[in-house]
Amino acid sequence: MSEPILTIRDLKVAFGPETAPLEALRGVNLSVRRGECLGLVGESGSGKSLSALAAMRLLPSAARITGGSIQFEGREMASMPRKALEGLRGNEISMIFQEPMTALNPVMRVGDQIAAPIRKHLGLSKQAARARAIEQLASVGIPDPHRRIDNYPHEMSGGMRQRVMIAMALACEPKLLIADEPTTALDVTIQAQILDLLRAKQKELDLAIIIITHDFGVVAEIADRVNVMYGGRIVEEAGVGALFDNTQHPYSIGLLNATPTVEMEQQRRLPAIGGAVPHISEMPSGCAFHPRCPERRAECDRLVPPLETVAPQQSVACWARSTSNEQAA
Repeated sequence: MSEPILTIRDLKVAFGPETAPLEALRGVNLSVRRGECLGLVGESGSGKSLSALAAMRLLPSAARITGGSIQFEGREMASMPRKALEGLRGNEISMIFQEPMTALNPVMRVGDQIAAPIRKHLGLSKQAARARAIEQLASVGIPDPHRRIDNYPHEMSGGMRQRVMIAMALACEPKLLIADEPTTALDVTIQAQILDLLRAKQKELDLAIIIITHDFGVVAEIADRVNVMYGGRIVEEAGVGALFDNTQHPYSIGLLNATPTVEMEQQRRLPAIGGAVPHISEMPSGCAFHPRCPERRAECDRLVPPLETVAPQQSVACWARSTSNEQAA
């Protein structure tokens, strides 16, 4: 098995002043290899998108990395100078952001937006970069790319804008793609087309993909492994088959139970997880999920459970599943 192309270890991110920090990521660990797709799953506010922005070193100005390591092919990104980061982003690492209508520049033609990273990283002329941008549009399935290259984002459908985002992200053939909710707000037919496109590009480029989603249907379609996030931590890590066949963490179980399936009775109400993801200013002690957990124990509100292996290719952070005798905070 190849070494991970991206390895994140004990990553901590906080908001607010150093004297009174509010921890949003509280020791995230994850990795992904070339040719592999890692799904990052959880409710809004669990830390998925923030983990991606931290990995790209694109945190909002109010946030900062307070600990941990982000290694891309052995290069430490957490402390990497800005100039070196600019050489990586859009070149070796790319990201598809949520809501392409807001991520794309509304007053700039899509062809110019695709050509920008090509000219910057590959050093091509304006004419050569435009030709490559046309090729990119064609490669992601946009019809009549010679005409569409001069469109503005508002002149395209949601599905086409998402394809433009993919074309831009892959223009320089990166090694790692982070896709943040790439199918949100698209109808099911377009969603399937976008996932098919990502799978094809993964195979073509031996691309490592981290896909961020709240949709287990997307995970089932494209992911090889899954990390479930809650309260700024990974609470379960598993191969996609193991997660669906042998779900361990009570939060993962709740998310899966709340996912509609074709076998469900038409009138049956979907079960919901009571409560809501806590704000970072109100994060519970111990296991952050314990106020909502149907299996909580006495130690759950006092001690943070470690991520422990419970089966081949499966780890869980839960005192109800723990085999450890050392219940350290």
